Amino acid sequence: MNNLHFKQTADGSSTLYNSLLDEHYHSIHGALNESIHVFIRKGFLDFVDLYKSVKNINILEIGFGTGLNCILTFIENLKLNTSLNYTSLEPFPLEMKIIDNLDFNLDSRQLDAFKLIHQSFWGNPVEINKQFYLEKSILELKDFNADKFYDIIYFDAFAPSKQPELWKVDIFSKLFNLTSKNGVLVTYCAKGQVRRDLEKVGYFVERLEGPPGKREMIRATKV
Repeated sequence: MNNLHFKQTADGSSTLYNSLLDEHYHSIHGALNESIHVFIRKGFLDFVDLYKSVKNINILEIGFGTGLNCILTFIENLKLNTSLNYTSLEPFPLEMKIIDNLDFNLDSRQLDAFKLIHQSFWGNPVEINKQFYLEKSILELKDFNADKFYDIIYFDAFAPSKQPELWKVDIFSKLFNLTSKNGVLVTYCAKGQVRRDLEKVGYFVERLEGPPGKREMIRATKV
């Protein structure tokens, strides 16, 4: 993958720059801070805090990428009495030689889990620990079919200008149908057209404070 280049972001954590798309995998203002704010705090932790009685949570991630959202969710879930089923879609998986050179400020135990997440087989559910089951699929969203509903959706595709096919009404409609009642979709993108399209398919949409470098983000709820 000669089109991928390592970059250090403002919080010291790594990202990758895809020269073919002219796009970074994470915010240059802080890869770690962006993932923590958008997906962990405003997605996972807010849902857990609001629905404390839910002890079995299904998460769907659009864009496994570097695995940052996955390992951060795993780390936070260690503090909770919650069973997680984490499904992630990625049509273009990264090679381990790239993963091995990423720096997300993980301690040795977290780094072991991070490597296990990446080394687990694609296409089959894998037990990372007793509370965390991971299924990675080399699939595009349009080809994905599920037999369950998802409580939280991490929508972490490249920007609409880079991957416009993933930011269309029919895609959001598919995700709405995959979302459980009271489930949420979170994304770093706060464009007006994205908000309107999410509302069009049935979500209640909030504009929330964004991560460093972005004024706003979106959380969409299936009420």
